[in-house]
Amino acid sequence: MKQPGTMLAIMVAGIAIAAAIIFTNSSEVTVDADVAEIPVSGPILDDVITIGLIPVEKGQEPESEAVALKEFLEDELGVKVEITYTTGYEPLIEGIRFGHLDAAFMDAAPAWITHQRTGAEVVLAELVNGKVTYQATVWALEDNDSIKSLEDTVGKKVAFTSITGSSGFIRPVGTLIAEDYIEISGNDIVAIEDALVENFESHTFAGGYKAALELLLEGHVDVAFGSDIAPQTYLEPEDQSRLRAVATVGHVPSHVFMVHPGMADSTRDALVEALIRLNYDENNKILTDLYGADALVPTSTALHIRDFGYLIDNLTGLDQKILDKYNKSK
Repeated sequence: MKQPGTMLAIMVAGIAIAAAIIFTNSSEVTVDADVAEIPVSGPILDDVITIGLIPVEKGQEPESEAVALKEFLEDELGVKVEITYTTGYEPLIEGIRFGHLDAAFMDAAPAWITHQRTGAEVVLAELVNGKVTYQATVWALEDNDSIKSLEDTVGKKVAFTSITGSSGFIRPVGTLIAEDYIEISGNDIVAIEDALVENFESHTFAGGYKAALELLLEGHVDVAFGSDIAPQTYLEPEDQSRLRAVATVGHVPSHVFMVHPGMADSTRDALVEALIRLNYDENNKILTDLYGADALVPTSTALHIRDFGYLIDNLTGLDQKILDKYNKSK
């Protein structure tokens, strides 16, 4: 089936040829080659595409990585690309919600909240070590043998990554609640906050994988929650050797790339195709420097994060707590 742009070009060419015939002597018909050669333009894209990023770790500003991504996409798409980075997922969620952002890279948990709140869709997932999932993991010091399972973390001093952390909060706490190791007395975020106070000696939201592990290494907490590859990604070998993986809690979807529901199909398709070209050897360093992913693979909200999203839905009021925290800080 011919695309609309192709059909239009053919019609225009036909009109031009007909005009040349009409205004030429009837015994001698000539068609100027320049008249027939009418270029067919590509898809029309939005003039500006705005993409949101969040630093991997609290306090980092991925300025050079953002510039590299911006320049790559502008070269590929031929339109202006603006990259903005924030200190938390809350402004990314609200940015898409109110149309200030066209797309964003996100962890699975805030991605689900964004989808539920705005209708934004997951279009790409990160591939790390050949997988689109990773394991939520309980970490303790090697010489601490008092913690042998997830349930042993109850009553201890713990470090979560952030309130939106998929492996650093959502999966472990959601599992403790689902398996009745933590009881929630109520159906709102206050009940969850009360449960954290009642069931742990202390708890803190460190701000990232590395920050949570450093609290553990420095002896401020007994347990750090995070991903199975966090130590090898963020710590020196000597510090890695001081840690022990107590237990894996379950699979967590890898980070995703989401697009605003109002983005034109032509822009979305061109953007996705351009980002997939980051998988090529000559472009791959841009991607690995940005988030440490090996590649980006096409997917959807339903395929990649829907099942995990049910865990978030069970933590009643969590999404509103996240957005309220952001709105109060503005």
